Amino acid sequence: MHPALWISVTGLEAQNTDIRVISNNLANVSTTGYKKSRAVFEDLLYQNVRQPGGQSTENTELPSGLMLGTGVKTLATQKIFSQGSVINTQNQLDLAINGKGFFQITRPDGTIAYTRDGSFQLNSQGQIVTGNGYLLDPNITVPDDTVSITIGTDGIVSVLTQGNNTPQQIGNIEISDFINPAGLQPIGENQYTETAASGTPTTGTPGLTGLGSLAQGSLESSNVNVVEELVRLIQTQRAYEMNAKSVETVDGMLRYLSQNL
Repeated sequence: MHPALWISVTGLEAQNTDIRVISNNLANVSTTGYKKSRAVFEDLLYQNVRQPGGQSTENTELPSGLMLGTGVKTLATQKIFSQGSVINTQNQLDLAINGKGFFQITRPDGTIAYTRDGSFQLNSQGQIVTGNGYLLDPNITVPDDTVSITIGTDGIVSVLTQGNNTPQQIGNIEISDFINPAGLQPIGENQYTETAASGTPTTGTPGLTGLGSLAQGSLESSNVNVVEELVRLIQTQRAYEMNAKSVETVDGMLRYLSQNL
């Protein structure tokens, strides 16, 4: 089989992967706290026919070589943790992180997950939970007779209860950060888990030691730029078409040989 066919197949597979990544970005353009991904590619091994620098005669050497590539492969899908736009919602339990960091969530199996989605709610016990009912960590319980909730930029949660004029502090929201956020494992539900590549989390008070501050009554939108994704989609489509054209061209060459020789 002609080598160009197999090379073109790797190109088709790579562009197909890129379209999947772009499609997922576009599908999550309205997902709170979503971070866009991009596909990372690398070229495959080379067939080294003629080594550059090799001796062409006793006194001369080759200034360049002859190396034929064998295609491309998808190396990784990388998350881009740039800041998304902050949307004012006026909901007192909506929180946005302005800067670096993640909210800590206790999953049903007891493990800790991390998220940028600050659309919190109260469950039947007055605990602050995610939209899926997972507890915010550290857990904070709001009294039944609460009139209003105030969450400071440093994560201090205070409430004003019925018949009292003095706010009462009921807890602190902490956030975590990683030396390599791109190494986190996305698990769906707007959540990530720690991996060996991400490093261990550094947990602290919002607004201090490099961590972002909190904005109550706001949510961080997806950082997907629709125009940018559409341009990438067109570019990927053209690359896919060109790889398909290569297959068609090789097929035409082989058909010519079979019919004329």
